[in-house]
Amino acid sequence: MTVNSVAEGHLKQDSFRFGSLDILRLDQDQAVELVRSAVVAGQRTDIAICNAHTLLTALEKPDYAATLKAMTLLNDGIGIEIAARKLSGSGFPANLNGTDFVPQLLSRIGVPLRIYLLGARQEQVERAAEHIRKAYPSHTIVGLRNGYFQADETDEICAAVAATKPDLLLVAMGNPRQEQFIVGNRDKLGTTVTMGVGALFDFLSGSVVRAPGWVRAIGCEWVFRLLQEPRRLFRRYVIGIPRFLWAIRRLKRSQPAQD
Repeated sequence: MTVNSVAEGHLKQDSFRFGSLDILRLDQDQAVELVRSAVVAGQRTDIAICNAHTLLTALEKPDYAATLKAMTLLNDGIGIEIAARKLSGSGFPANLNGTDFVPQLLSRIGVPLRIYLLGARQEQVERAAEHIRKAYPSHTIVGLRNGYFQADETDEICAAVAATKPDLLLVAMGNPRQEQFIVGNRDKLGTTVTMGVGALFDFLSGSVVRAPGWVRAIGCEWVFRLLQEPRRLFRRYVIGIPRFLWAIRRLKRSQPAQD
């Protein structure tokens, strides 16, 4: 079987094209079913959850775009929603950001999973694992490791992951590093479904506080995060958002005129 072939039927149904990338238009039930089908079939599937920063990076770095094209792409956040509406006339059925989607996946997938956690700092990944054990007892944490390692340690880490035979590997290293790690080492990891999840472990561990529900509902969680971590996120949001909006305008202007 080919990698990510489970997603091919979804691509034929509906997706949003941004540059050279196709992002699936799925509601939450469909996204859960995509992962469940891959696990049940033993079909290796690599998932990237794309936000505005992801897409802007891909536009500027062709090698990163090539990495994403080798993965199944889901949507995250208000930025990509705006892009979809401006460029295609319709948005996404649901916001599939990893912080909300992964807990829904674990609670609703309906099959017990062997899960490996890779990324964040050691304290955060350990606390995230403990949260999953308590909140989703039908699943088993088969291993964990922090995301701070040198390139020459990669083969050893991949071998350790493969030895546990996980159904689901969650990689929390931020992008583009997590996607490059997943695609670059897919033949060594021995996982069924591998997903890049960004800051998920920070949230599950309680190290970073989520924005209130009403803030998330109006698409302004990024403002809340910026206020929490202004030095780290200033470039991504204060500089990145105008650049992303300008990229949308350029892509819109390059589209063929409609009759």
